[in-house]
Amino acid sequence: MEAPMKIDLSFLPEKIRIGTSSFSSDDWRGVFYPDDMKPREYLPYYAGIFNTVEIDATWHAVPGLRTVQAWADRTPDDFIFSLKVPKEITHTSYLVDCEETWNRFLRVLEPLGDKHGPLLFQFPYVAKRKDPREYATGLDFLSRLSKFIPLLSKDRKYVVEVRNEKWLKEPLFELLGKHDIALALTSYFTLPGPGTLYRNRSPLTSTFSYIRFLGHHRHMEKLIKEKQESGKEKKWDEILVDRQNETTEWAEFIETLLEESEELYIYFNNHFAGFAPGSIDLFIRTWGRVHREKLMIDD
Repeated sequence: MEAPMKIDLSFLPEKIRIGTSSFSSDDWRGVFYPDDMKPREYLPYYAGIFNTVEIDATWHAVPGLRTVQAWADRTPDDFIFSLKVPKEITHTSYLVDCEETWNRFLRVLEPLGDKHGPLLFQFPYVAKRKDPREYATGLDFLSRLSKFIPLLSKDRKYVVEVRNEKWLKEPLFELLGKHDIALALTSYFTLPGPGTLYRNRSPLTSTFSYIRFLGHHRHMEKLIKEKQESGKEKKWDEILVDRQNETTEWAEFIETLLEESEELYIYFNNHFAGFAPGSIDLFIRTWGRVHREKLMIDD
């Protein structure tokens, strides 16, 4: 089967692992996956191009053991799975009285072995109208997180993502840094760019960096609706939003993280620009330009 899209990762530094949030979009057939490819063939094909994936499905529910075993069996030895912690833990229980679910989740992931990468705790945005005090301080969140952290074993990597800008302050940085937990560095519509957000201090709280390109979900869904009303069947098969400026800012910022990070995990979802593999292609081309410009300045 001929590849519809060529993505060359060879120019990126070895420290960088890059991939998409999920690999199973049928809309990618004909533009990323060959048009006649069967869904069970997606992951092996994907893993022949990218060296990591962020699994979004685990946020919705704890997966079955056979599913996880299939992920392990269909990928090469050096492939890495980052996985979102189930929403039952992060959203429903909000880290309280969820030890049984947490342990069940960890047991299910055991077939991954050395392919087991970071576990991402994605927490909900707290609106000002819902809880003005928590919106401004995140104190309840910090309390819950500090009480949950003792459940984390030392042999795994963990990432915490918050989408409230006001929470990204020293108390959170100190708590995460004390326990070697990475702060997710996220491109999201509720947050300014990294040059603004991390202007006064490094956001690194672990030996590795974890970057997520999420975009603006509501705006993208509006564009998708308009696209389908125009007669197009597929939702996620093309770039719909020009993200060159954001990508350039992040590429420059990620350059600064290289010396301080042992590894960098970078993930794009469809909502960032409309087509995650296309966003990665843009990032790679932008990275090449930024890197060349940096070398010229250094010389």
